[in-house]
Amino acid sequence: MGQNDGFRSGFISIIGRPNVGKSTFLNRVVGQKIAIMSDKPQTTRNKVQGVVTTGDSQMIFIDTPGVHKPKHKLGDFMMKVAKNTLKEVDAVLFMVNADERIGKGDRFIIEMLAESKTPIILVINKIDLVHPDELIEIIGSYKDLLAFAEVVPISALQGNNVDRLLDVVKAYLPEGPQYYPADQVTDHPERFIISELIREKALHLTREEIPHSIAVVIERIAKREGEETVDIQATIIVERDSQKGIVIGKRGALLKEIGTRARKDIEMLLGSKVYLELWVKVQKDWRNRQSQLREYGFREDEY
Repeated sequence: MGQNDGFRSGFISIIGRPNVGKSTFLNRVVGQKIAIMSDKPQTTRNKVQGVVTTGDSQMIFIDTPGVHKPKHKLGDFMMKVAKNTLKEVDAVLFMVNADERIGKGDRFIIEMLAESKTPIILVINKIDLVHPDELIEIIGSYKDLLAFAEVVPISALQGNNVDRLLDVVKAYLPEGPQYYPADQVTDHPERFIISELIREKALHLTREEIPHSIAVVIERIAKREGEETVDIQATIIVERDSQKGIVIGKRGALLKEIGTRARKDIEMLLGSKVYLELWVKVQKDWRNRQSQLREYGFREDEY
């Protein structure tokens, strides 16, 4: 596409501790569900790009894995993705929770950001949970640790101040081309988003019983001939036999509920009727096996 006069475009990384609302923000600005949302930390594993196109700009957001000190090979991979992302972007949104004091995780990220030459915008999320008077103190405590290019308080869940944040981001983007068609909201293939929607439901319904040892592999996606129905077969991968029992549930009830909830979101995504078949498979200790990580879509050479 040709470059428009005065048209700005660029890439923005969203970084922050696990569970600060990065995916909620991304889904809010994109206008539909592309990033998995969970109240458990370490949910996002791959870069998820959300594309926001306005009359005079195109912002491509990259949702990085929640940054934390790695404990296994999957953790190492997630940290590598987060660090590499910082080098590729025009601006960085460092997102923090208004209702949580600065912790070790925040300081760990700030140390990483201090080495970056990219403009860092501090985004204080969940301002609906604190009194406005507290915000000044919160902003001051972060400014003492790093010279941020801008500070913008928001509520991603309620949408407060999100438009202002987009205006601030736009100012940091260079003049450039429109990389994606105006109606495209993500560069991820549908297969990836479908697997994430299934994984979200599995995490949500198993609650605290299953940690982040769930992966989802899409085995088959096929449209039925002459029909508007899409057949999808997927396997939920867990690390232990006991977890398999939890995911399946009594007489298969939980697996059925995962499928029912995921199917509704997938039908909205694809705009057609979906027939979803789910299986559960045990792959012991898959998060520490390089070959398994590659098989489930975590490929270092892509980053």
